[in-house]
Amino acid sequence: MASRMAHKVMQARKGTPEGSGLLVIDNPNEMITVAGNNRKPRRGESLQDIGIMKEAALVIKNGIISEVGPRKEVLASVDTDNAIIIDAAGKTVMPGFVDPHTHLVFAGSRENELRWKIEGASYIDIASKGGGILSTVNATREASSDELLALASNRLDIMMRHGTTSIEVKSGYGLNVEAEMMILEVARALSEEHKADVSTTFLGAHAIPPEFKDHPEGYVDQVIDRMIPRVADEELADFCDVFCEEGFFDVEQSRAILEEGKTYGLVPKLHADELSDVGGANLAAEVGAISADHLEKSSDGGIGQMAEANVVGVLLPGTSFSTNIGYADARRMIDLGLPVALATDFNPNCWTKSMQFMISLACYKMRMFPAEAVVASTINAAHATGRARDVGSLETGKQGDIIILDIENHEQIPYRFASNHVDMVIKRGEIVHTRV
Repeated sequence: MASRMAHKVMQARKGTPEGSGLLVIDNPNEMITVAGNNRKPRRGESLQDIGIMKEAALVIKNGIISEVGPRKEVLASVDTDNAIIIDAAGKTVMPGFVDPHTHLVFAGSRENELRWKIEGASYIDIASKGGGILSTVNATREASSDELLALASNRLDIMMRHGTTSIEVKSGYGLNVEAEMMILEVARALSEEHKADVSTTFLGAHAIPPEFKDHPEGYVDQVIDRMIPRVADEELADFCDVFCEEGFFDVEQSRAILEEGKTYGLVPKLHADELSDVGGANLAAEVGAISADHLEKSSDGGIGQMAEANVVGVLLPGTSFSTNIGYADARRMIDLGLPVALATDFNPNCWTKSMQFMISLACYKMRMFPAEAVVASTINAAHATGRARDVGSLETGKQGDIIILDIENHEQIPYRFASNHVDMVIKRGEIVHTRV
């Protein structure tokens, strides 16, 4: 049976002229706008300023937010006879989630590794057993582009039903020229075919492939000399990322790859200090990365340098949950002035598609306040993908990317954990999902 909200929307549609492009969200219990000075990512106390409005309404015209404010003023200015009106009474309205770190395009599954984790095997132990990244590389290389696109599209459908309206997608499970290009081509196709906004990241430096096991510098050369130029020439990615970690790519190798990417217009990102403090956070500041992600083992000095360089720290509590490596100390990072964001890190080792669950983990395990976690999942996550001008807050002139949650306030997102609270998803003013 359709929900009460879905019924009201369907009733409203009957009287709406086709193509009017006018949608009104009326009278939620909380309107979370995250409005304000969003030219730079939020840090410190501003992480708690989520712009709560009561007795409010919002108007989307032709996909863009045209008005948001007190409901009496907003409704008086709108021709409601020619609009879709959504009665959001008792609900929470907020920007759609932005997921700034995912590995969406891959084949295969690694649930067999769960037993090894339970028995105490480390990330490196699992890789030595034939699991880990290289296991997924083998499965992905064997898949066709059509198969990968179908898998990725289905995953993104589920993410959108959980409230994600913009997403970043990395390569990294090909580890040779053709397979890496195929993954990025699939991600670009996804951006053209799916309702969600998709940013793409080249992560050829995710691991050393088996064929270069005894000659890792040869693979670094291949990434620099063959992959990056082709990625840039075919306009397949917005960003260049490296897994800077002991046993993967060291600081010097990572610096060389990221600097080469910059010469081709690829903005640096970095997997930094996940398993050990190798100086990844410091490197992110040095190369001017838009974000450094993971940071579980980063030093105060590295975090401080990132804060000074305005690098967004993208925290991945789902990875800590699934690997038992310990959680990043978000409270310490916030106190040090770092702008933080949250992401799912969806991948075969962290199989979650819910930003709502990330908010819960951030609060319970990383000592973030609910308001901070909301900002980290919206406007700061948008900054980490270069999309903050368009998404991440409910302000006039921005895309009408909005989720309506069947809860009374934002604090219930983390408090009522492991649930999907989304009643409705609106993307550029179009209702793309209604819970039934």
